Amino acid sequence: MREMFLTIEGIDGCGKSTQAQKLMQKLLKEGKSVVLTKEPGGTALGEYIRNLLLNKDMEPVTEFLLFAADRKEHIEKIIKPYLWQGIIVISDRFLDSSVAYQGYGRGVKNDFITCVHNFITEGLKPDITFIIDIAPEVGLKRLKRFDRIENGGIALLAKVREGYLEIAREEKRFVVIKGEGNEEEIFFNIWDEFLKRRKLWEREQRAL
Repeated sequence: MREMFLTIEGIDGCGKSTQAQKLMQKLLKEGKSVVLTKEPGGTALGEYIRNLLLNKDMEPVTEFLLFAADRKEHIEKIIKPYLWQGIIVISDRFLDSSVAYQGYGRGVKNDFITCVHNFITEGLKPDITFIIDIAPEVGLKRLKRFDRIENGGIALLAKVREGYLEIAREEKRFVVIKGEGNEEEIFFNIWDEFLKRRKLWEREQRAL
């Protein structure tokens, strides 16, 4: 039986990486086997792709396809192997980032994104996706340095935020967490929701 697959999403500056670390540490203290990974860059090839994505100008479709290439490597080399070893996987970003950033933010057609994702994921989706929601102005103030994508500024991040909130209404796996409190308050809400959904997930797994 595979373990849970958790993802953490949100606009740049929302604090998702910090919360992903806190969730991993808490699960380890609870005696769980867990691995934390990220997109882009979870694999050796992914790090090379990450460097291209964050530093080279490119068309939106090209950008999405590079993210998709990284995602395919990530799924096959990291996510699936660990899940089927009975290890919880937490990913700092996954497929929903492309829907929000390249789709809503950069105008790549959603039908195309969905088609590519269906092919590369072969049905794999997170069991829980936490979206840490903050205003774009807050996110930009928190950033210490800007990569190519973040240089899109408030206008881009406003579209991305809208995208995240829109897709969160479409599937039960999403949990929107208010991200403008302190780190401990945010994590308390993430952990509380995780515990509720963990019980439901375990029940469903036993019924399979």
